[in-house]
This record gives sequence, C-alpha cells and structure tokens, in this order.
Amino acid sequence: MAQIQFGDEKENVVTRGEWPLKKAKAALKSETIAILGYGVQGPGQALNLRDNGFKVIVGQRKGTKTWDKAVEDGWVPGKTLFDIEEAAKRGTIIQYLLSDAGQIALWPTIKPHLTKGKCLYFSHGFAITFKEDTGVIPPKDIDVVLVAPKGSGTSLRRLFLQGKGLNSSYAIFQDATGRAKERVISLGIGVGSGYLFETDFRKEVLSDLTGERGVLMGAIAGIFEAQFKCLRKHGHSPSEAFNETVEELTQSLMPLVAENGMDWMYANCSTTAQRGALDWRHKFREAVAPVYEELYKSVESGNEARIVITTCSRPDYRERLEKELAALGNEEIWRAGKAVRALRPVASGKDAPAKKKASKKKASAKRAAPAKRKAAKRAAPRKKRGSRR
Repeated sequence: MAQIQFGDEKENVVTRGEWPLKKAKAALKSETIAILGYGVQGPGQALNLRDNGFKVIVGQRKGTKTWDKAVEDGWVPGKTLFDIEEAAKRGTIIQYLLSDAGQIALWPTIKPHLTKGKCLYFSHGFAITFKEDTGVIPPKDIDVVLVAPKGSGTSLRRLFLQGKGLNSSYAIFQDATGRAKERVISLGIGVGSGYLFETDFRKEVLSDLTGERGVLMGAIAGIFEAQFKCLRKHGHSPSEAFNETVEELTQSLMPLVAENGMDWMYANCSTTAQRGALDWRHKFREAVAPVYEELYKSVESGNEARIVITTCSRPDYRERLEKELAALGNEEIWRAGKAVRALRPVASGKDAPAKKKASKKKASAKRAAPAKRKAAKRAAPRKKRGSRR
C-alpha cells in the first residue's frame, strides 16, 4: 500500500504499482466471477474484468432489454450468460450489482447459493448497512466485500477503454476465508480502478447518499434551476441564462477544476470573476450548511433508505420515475440546454457543406478510370482535425 497525504490526513491507498493486474489475476485464477445484474454498474465492471483476462459470467433475467444488451456485448447464453439463479450457483465470487430494490427482492433466491467459502461483492453499502430494513443478512461462512467506483458504470468503461481508471473505495464486512482482502483488492484492480481507498460499508453508504442528494446531483440541479429562473425573471433570454448557468460551468470551468483544482480555475478567470467568487462563496457555504446537516441526519437515521425501499418497491415505480424524469427534462432550463448542445461546433453540422462537396467528388471519382481516381486522391487536400475546445 502507498501512504498519501490527502488534505490534513495521511491515508493508505492501493495503486496499480503496489497491486498490478498480474498479481490480481494470479490471486483470482481459480475463481469464477458471476456478475448479477446488467443495468448500471454491471456492464462496465463485467466487460472490464473480461477484457482484463478474468473468468466472468453474467446473470440476468431472460427476456429483458438488459439480457439483449448482454448478448450484444458478446456474452453467450448457456456459456457466459445465464439466468440470475444459475449464475449465482456457478460463481465463486458473486458480484451483486442489482438495484437496491432488486437486491432486496431477489435475496431469498440468491442466499441459498452463497455456500461456504464464496465471496459476496457489493458496489454499494446500502443493503448491508440497512440490513434491518432490507433483510440482506449474509451467511457467516462467506467473505463479504465492497468495491464502489466513484462514478457510473458508463464512465468506468469509457475510462478503461482510454487506458485510464476511475477511483474506487473498498471495504470488508466479513473475512471468513482469510482471503477477503486479496479478493477485494484484486477485484478492484480488475474492474478498472485508478486507485483504491479503504472505507467501511456504513461510511460508504452515508457519504454516497449524501453526495447524490447533495452536490453531485440534487443540490447542483437545484442551484442550476434557481439561478436560471432568477435570470429569466429579470429579463435574460433562455440562451443567455443557460450559458451563464450550465454551459460555461460544464464545458469550460469544471474541466479546469478537474485538471488542477478550484484555485487553478479561479486563477484562469478574470479579476472581476475572481473577486466576486471569492466573496460570495462564503455566503453560499453558510446558506447551504444547515441543509447539509439536515440531509446527513436524514441519511444517517435510515430515513432516506426507508424512502428508497418504500418508493422503489412499488409496482408502478418505473412508470412514476419516467414521468418525473420527463417533467424534469421538460423544464425550460433543460429545453434551452438541448438547443444549446445542438449548436456546439462538434454537433452543429458546421462541416456538412464540406462533406457534401467531398461526397460529390467521390461519386465522380468512382465513375473515373482507376488512374484518374488515384490522381484525384493525391491532389485532394487533407482535412485538418478540429478540437472541441
């Protein structure tokens, strides 16, 4: 393990330097990794593990869109793709990547296949932390571990294909075999983690639920909407309001924060922007701090978990969710955003006329003799590649 200074504390982390892929594969060479669920995290983790050379099978309900997606991704029914119960039976490591509600519903089906020495793997601490509400109580003679990538399965896969990685937390709830640590770290490296930092199931779920309801999704959406409506109320156009609220943040400023921190982003903005931001950040922090305390208490008490369990277990939940998301997408801010995104240089079709001309030349070249076609190709100017920035 490497010891890294994070802010005011030193923490132990695992990188690919201390735990290379070769070591991870050796640790799991006799294991069959069964990915149960092919929805949000399942595809990214399954494909990364497969591409990294681990023995992987997928468990998914037949006759669903996700089953079809798994087939499209190269999983073969009867060989590497099975129904959920069969995959749980075959796997020695069970990656339980169903939704939280799905984990509760299928637990009675999965539990009998968690035989002595197996490993139960989660990517979220929800089911174990709130086990009194979920009923997910693992047998004592198995390992129970967690690897939680800090991002979506889509991002995990995309970064893997770029030769990068998504940071992940890891935790051990039960170590029945004495191998839980090597199993969990090897799995974390296998799914494509950039580095792994240690936590426990409870801390993972408390920080995760707070983050999702807070700055990662809930708070940021609320702040976007409040500023957009304020600007619209005072006579600004939808285009101007969206650009000054969302577009500039996502396309220009946040990439600077990602590259080198908030102070770096501030340093690369105008003095007027710097002064205003430095003054007003304190006011916003003081305004939202009480809301965050309220949010954390709601998460810590289990109230947020109970809301999730009750709401997501309703038979009509999917229909309700689709209506809520449709209503969100239909708000003026996001309708304006759709128009703004269509006008970005990459997506605007700006190069269409040039492409059209090229296609006409190509058509005439096809009718020309082979020698003329070669001459035309040699004479044709090369296009310069554009940049998103």
